Order: sequence, then structure tokens, then C-alpha cells
Amino acid sequence: MSCPHHPGAGERIVQEEGAQLDFSRDMSYGDYLHLDAVLNAQHPLSPDHNEMLFIVQHQTSELWMKLMLHELAAAVRAVAADELAPAFKMLARVSKIMEQLVHAWDVLATMTPPEYSAIRPYLSNSSGFQSWQYRCIEFMLGNKNAAMLKPHAHRPDLLERVEAAWRAPSLYDEALRLLARRGIAVPASHLERDWTQPYAASDAVEQAWLAVYRNPQQHWDLYQLGEELTDLEDAFRLWRFRHVTTVERVIGFKRGTGGTSGVGYLRKMLDTVLFPEIWKLRTDL
Repeated sequence: MSCPHHPGAGERIVQEEGAQLDFSRDMSYGDYLHLDAVLNAQHPLSPDHNEMLFIVQHQTSELWMKLMLHELAAAVRAVAADELAPAFKMLARVSKIMEQLVHAWDVLATMTPPEYSAIRPYLSNSSGFQSWQYRCIEFMLGNKNAAMLKPHAHRPDLLERVEAAWRAPSLYDEALRLLARRGIAVPASHLERDWTQPYAASDAVEQAWLAVYRNPQQHWDLYQLGEELTDLEDAFRLWRFRHVTTVERVIGFKRGTGGTSGVGYLRKMLDTVLFPEIWKLRTDL
């Protein structure tokens, strides 16, 4: 003898709220986010349990980097158009994304050296060093290096995107051009140059920023731009540092799968300063 169905408290609440339950004809949450594609994009190559962590960590980082590129590109356009209010919002969001990526290393750091050793042979020569999105981020922030185009030469579609970021003025280049448009003396050598070359620090550029920082009331939006850039580089440094410590914790000083010296290479990258005059002026102010 079957008992009549009596809805429980949870079911009654759903019914009272009028929540839609039939998605046979309408777009669902999973449809909108294409979750079938996203959640079926994890294909471990090893039999080891811990490879799923490694894959999800890097895939989610690439998704955050996709958003970072979206925001950075819009911020560069906004600065170039003298639209600083939306640029500040976008740059603040980029800094928060970097904070998110810093904490993502905490999860990967739960992988122990024996666990990583079990999956490492299956990675072949693949490495985060080859991330085209990360390379675009570095180029957009001014760390230009023509050698970093080569890992993408086998994919003309990706090479085109990375090369476009390499050839374009960086966020900092556009910030300096903005200072000049506002009547602050910036040397011509830093306003029209070969954008593919690494940025070279300039005493004259520092003097331009010092003019802003010595009179923030008169140049409030430029002063705020300088602080947004400082926040951005601060967050970027933390992201890089957490990367180094996580790699050292998991693999020690073994060479990286991409052929670099691993921790040694990453430590060298910590010395890169993206917006040098904004940091130096703090000593000279």
C-alpha cells in the first residue's frame, strides 16, 4: 500500500516561493554557463587522484586571467580616452582578481612532493610558462620580451593575439601619455617610442609623477591613477611571490617542465618592476 506524498518543509518553501522547476523549454543556469563544456574539460592523464586538483587549479586560474585581460584592455582604452572614473573601477577589479589568484596557490600548496611526482611525467613539456593569457597580461603591464612570442609560434591564432599585446602601448605607456596631455612635462622619448621594447626608467618621468604627488589636490585623478597602479603592481608582486613559494614547496629546485630552472627563474622574475618611477618617488618625495 503506497502512502500519499506529503511535501516536506523544504519542498513547501520552494512551492510557496514560486521557483521555476521545469526547464524543458527555458534556459537553465547550466545552459547559460555552458557547464557541460566547462565541467567536462578536465581529463586527467595519470591514474593519480591528485591530478584533478592540478588541472582545476590551472583551468580556474586561466578563467580569472580571461577576466583580467577583459578588464585591463578596457582600462587601457579608458585611460587613452581620458575616462579615468571607469578606469579606476576596472583597475581595482584587476587587483582583486590578482588577490583571488594569490589565494588559489593556497589550494595547490596542499599537493605534496610525492603527489606531484606521481603526475609530473604525464605533463610532458607543458608549463604555465606557456600560458598565452599570462603573457598578454605581462605585455599589457609593460614587461615586454620578444622571446616570449616563440612558445606560441605553432598557433598562428594565439600568436596574433600575443603579438598584438606586445606591439601595443602598455597601461603605463598610456598613463604617461595622459600626464603629458594634462600639461605635465613627460620626455618625448617616453611618449612615442618602440612599444615592443621593455620600459626604461627615467628621472624625468619620476619628476612628472612627483609634480602630481606634491600637489594631489590639483591633480587628484592623476594622483588616484598613480595609486591604482601601485595597488595593481603590489597585488601582482604578491601573486608572483606566492607562485615561487608554492613551486618551491611542491618541487623544490627541480627544473620546470617547460625547461626553465624552475624556482630560480621565478625568483629572477620577482625583480621586475613594472612602474618604477611610482615606486621610486616614495623615497624622493
